[in-house]
Amino acid sequence: MFLNTLTPKFYVALTGTSSLISGLILIFEWWYFRKYGTSFIEQVSVSHLRPLLGGVDSSSPSNSNTSNGEADSNRQSVSECKVWRNPLNLFRGAEYNRYTWVTGREPLTYYDMNLSAQDHQTFFTCDSDHLRPADAIMQKAWRERNPQARISAAHEALELEESRSSPPLLSSCSCATAYILLAEEEATTIMEAERLFKQALKAGEGCYRRSQQLQHHGTQYEAQHRRDTNVLVYIKRRLAMCSRKLGRTREAVKMMRDLCVFQLMKEFPLLSMFNIHENLLESLLELQNYADVQAVLAKYDDISLPKSATICYTAALLKARAVSDKFSPEAASRRGLSTAEMNAVEAIHRAVEFNPHVPKYLLEMKSLILPPEHILKRGDSEAIAYAFFHLQHWKRVEGALNLLHCTWEGTFRMIPYPLEKGHLFYPYPICTETADRELLPTVFHEVSVYPKKELPFFILFTAGLCSFTAMLALLTHQFPELMGVFAKAFLSTLFAPLNFIMEKVESILPSSLWHQLTRI
Repeated sequence: MFLNTLTPKFYVALTGTSSLISGLILIFEWWYFRKYGTSFIEQVSVSHLRPLLGGVDSSSPSNSNTSNGEADSNRQSVSECKVWRNPLNLFRGAEYNRYTWVTGREPLTYYDMNLSAQDHQTFFTCDSDHLRPADAIMQKAWRERNPQARISAAHEALELEESRSSPPLLSSCSCATAYILLAEEEATTIMEAERLFKQALKAGEGCYRRSQQLQHHGTQYEAQHRRDTNVLVYIKRRLAMCSRKLGRTREAVKMMRDLCVFQLMKEFPLLSMFNIHENLLESLLELQNYADVQAVLAKYDDISLPKSATICYTAALLKARAVSDKFSPEAASRRGLSTAEMNAVEAIHRAVEFNPHVPKYLLEMKSLILPPEHILKRGDSEAIAYAFFHLQHWKRVEGALNLLHCTWEGTFRMIPYPLEKGHLFYPYPICTETADRELLPTVFHEVSVYPKKELPFFILFTAGLCSFTAMLALLTHQFPELMGVFAKAFLSTLFAPLNFIMEKVESILPSSLWHQLTRI
């Protein structure tokens, strides 16, 4: 009787409302997946519903062992996802800020700039800074979040330093670090930044010589000498980058070679964070001095040293250069690959396994953005930083991009499960996507994800539910009588097993007992 009293309008309203609700759920799930890389419903189910349903039993020893294994894997993922300073990072005032003025977009994330502030405090400050007023000002300046406050503090430190009559026993390095801050953030052109860095170099060399003579007088002097060394190396590296950007590449190469020699002395551990050899490789590629590039790779492309996209892809470029001008996929499929071509293909596979995000940028299948100040090795941020500076070098080698285009996807056949087992490197870390979303401006850049994630089940389910209910609403509106017949037939079929069970129960149980149960 209830089914017979329902009108077609009820079915239209029911299916239409179901379609609307499932559509809203689908839109929210899709937005959440694109932003955070996971399904909201699945995340809530795992995080909140499973413990309530007894999915976690902390008392059992097997679970405790599992939790220990998960803790070990978490520690391993943290070590794999160490964030490194970008060796080729741009100048904030002369490059990043100019991009903001033109486009209105912020190329750097807060997380990236916060990491830079921590680096600057490590490089340019020491425990004895509070003993000198100018250094104390610069120590506070590196902690300031407001760029204008930092610049004002740098000017204040310079004025205070110039007003001093005689240098103290513990020499102040605030003059050099103040010039560094102004060159990085206030200078609006590379030429202006270079001028400020030259002033910083003059002050930094004096501080370095004085602290070098006093470094063995105590831990305080040793810490100051370590700080002065970091300041001097940083200034020389940025001056070399200024020369490279202004077209004086040979001068830049000479300065970088001197810095690499200083770095190989391993006098101070922080110097390895600069990775000056990557600056040198880029400059040598610009000069097309491939023999020297190979010599640098022989020093740094060693199994005991950490790898990078610059190392792996530069090695692949050199091997591709030997065969790329005559390479033809049709001819190679007929006669097979020669030894040199096989070496080039293997080098490309090695590079792609290390960082699978790079080829799409080199082949211009994905648009580039300004590189961040920090990168995650094997991640999308490193791929952007590499391709931003090295795309021109790949284009300069005839046929290199064609060889890359024909062979790079073959890497994935060798590593069908990259998160579990690698071929030449460790398994691909699962934490790169999360770190890259913090380093890259996701407002206008879509973070590259590897291996590509499949759509979560709930997105597919809500999409199917939304489409099905919308189709039912449309059919019910167009053919109300026919759909009413179908609805009644469907409900009758659905309840048929229940009616059959009820009839069997009535036939088995005594009528008096069944009468009493129905009354209850």
